[in-house]
Amino acid sequence: MTAYRPDALIASDISAYLELHQTKSLLRFLTCGSVDDGKSTLIGRLLYDSKQIFEDQLSALENDSKRVGTQGQAIDFALLVDGLAAEREQGITIDVAYRFFATEKRKFIVADTPGHEQYTRNMVTGASTADLAVILIDARKGVLTQTRRHSFLAHLLGIRHLVVAVNKMDLVDYDQGVFERIVDDYAEFAQSIGIQDFTPIPISGFQGDNVTTRSDAMPWFSGPVLLDHLESVEVDADIDRIKPFRMPVQWVNRPNLDFRGFAGIISGGTIRPGDPVRILPSGRTSTVARIVAMGGDKEVAVAGESVTLTLADEVDCSRGDVIATADAPPQVADQFKATIVWMDPAELLPGRAYWLKLGTQTVSAVIRAPEYAIDVNTMARAPAKTLALNDIGVAEVATDRAIVFEPYAGSHDLGGFILIDKLTNATVGAGMLDFALRRAQNVHWQAVEITREAHAQQKGQQPRLLWFTGLSGSGKSTIANLVEKKLHALGKHSFLLDGDNIRHGLNRDLGFSDQDRVENIRRIGEVAKLMTDAGLIVLTAFISPFRAERAMVRSLLPHGEFFEIFVDTPMEEAERRDVKGLYKKARAGEIANFTGISSPYEPPLAPEIRIDTTRTSPEEAAEQIVEAIMGVWSPML
Repeated sequence: MTAYRPDALIASDISAYLELHQTKSLLRFLTCGSVDDGKSTLIGRLLYDSKQIFEDQLSALENDSKRVGTQGQAIDFALLVDGLAAEREQGITIDVAYRFFATEKRKFIVADTPGHEQYTRNMVTGASTADLAVILIDARKGVLTQTRRHSFLAHLLGIRHLVVAVNKMDLVDYDQGVFERIVDDYAEFAQSIGIQDFTPIPISGFQGDNVTTRSDAMPWFSGPVLLDHLESVEVDADIDRIKPFRMPVQWVNRPNLDFRGFAGIISGGTIRPGDPVRILPSGRTSTVARIVAMGGDKEVAVAGESVTLTLADEVDCSRGDVIATADAPPQVADQFKATIVWMDPAELLPGRAYWLKLGTQTVSAVIRAPEYAIDVNTMARAPAKTLALNDIGVAEVATDRAIVFEPYAGSHDLGGFILIDKLTNATVGAGMLDFALRRAQNVHWQAVEITREAHAQQKGQQPRLLWFTGLSGSGKSTIANLVEKKLHALGKHSFLLDGDNIRHGLNRDLGFSDQDRVENIRRIGEVAKLMTDAGLIVLTAFISPFRAERAMVRSLLPHGEFFEIFVDTPMEEAERRDVKGLYKKARAGEIANFTGISSPYEPPLAPEIRIDTTRTSPEEAAEQIVEAIMGVWSPML
């Protein structure tokens, strides 16, 4: 390692020092492996050896009260080292701890990820932005399950540079044979999952052997020490610059009427004024007029830079769009094959709509039942109906509109996505788009001349969806039937979709598992939407136990057309009625997944109408609903 002592430069020219620091390349890497393999100790060693550097800087800065801009940096690193010690003393595990340090040649951001299996999702988080992974192996234990798991994930996430650091060599007397056996075992596994190359290094994080300086205790090792390798490895950002130009638009910058720019971070390629570009997904073309940055206009901008582009033409472009080189644009599609890492304690529910965030694009997406899950220990593909915490599987993904993407293997920015629960806003999964499904390119919307507005006008009404929800036996079907009779008497065009009736035909193939319930409501939602497109007032009577699916149906319709009607009946009252004898069978174990007994019901939080059936008769309830509807909808009805 080259000694890094910038004292003289700081003292003579602080501006030159800061400029030198800013122009250094940045390597993002993570440390991973099994529990107690020494990840934090290794990072502590790297920070400790760098700490003296910054103490020297601090000493120089203290001699000049005008030069205090980087004092905090030295203090921060001292605190980081202390933080690592505290973590060990308290026996705690931080989800992902990011550390920062620098040498003469390069700046570093290192992600320290937990080794426990239940924290696999945190390893995925740390790996998502990493250029390199340091996979630690305890020399006493050899290749373990988590070694294989983390190696597979690093490879899956597209990390090109792998370092296999065989740690704690001091505890095996620096035995060359131990090191070589572990490397041979790892090489056999690596080949089986497609890892073509890796760099093995024998180290002792505690003693410092081969971490920043060459070890006298291992003269038999002629490879690079860890820090030398980290300083010299090729950074992916350099490769990104030679890719075709891509810039996801983060926001439209328009401070005045004479300026309209599109701001974002360039994810790939190089751009200059005059270059032809294409805006996706619309496909409109233009040329770059100006490249505006913090210091003024630029003649060229490259991957990794934050810029604002102005275009020669007035084109429709907004957040989520992608500005790309005109002759080699990314793809646009709405159905994909994807590899998904599930990160939530609650299982994936195929058919449920989640938010999918890819770059600056956020769309609603449905994950279909996985084709298979991957056993990271054996690499076997096992059939799977869902994905549980830390599972990795391959599934089809369908978005509610076309998005701009590239396969993850070629672009992490336009190929990697996260999944967000619509109700809790929790991140529940991460994924990599593999390719667009062919049918996504062949299926197009057919334009029709008779619009939903025309259908509604012909019927003299505005379409609505009255969504009755509640426990089995609450009275949904009875009240919905009475409401439709009253609407029919008023001359309104309506149709009632009842849960039991639908299961005799359209949904006869579905059972009552959570997954089937999600699909049941998805289908009903789509049918109800088509009926409202025809101008009808649609009534549905379904338990629809999950808020997420009711919210999904609401999102299908224009604002104000969805009415959630909560038929609120206490469990004991519904069970007392038990008109169909279902509760009795469920209590006897004859019916599985029965709502309220062995399957949950999530009551509406803010329904448009709530009916308390313990105080209101079905006839009174129907009258109240019609009166409320007439009041809200007048004069449309």
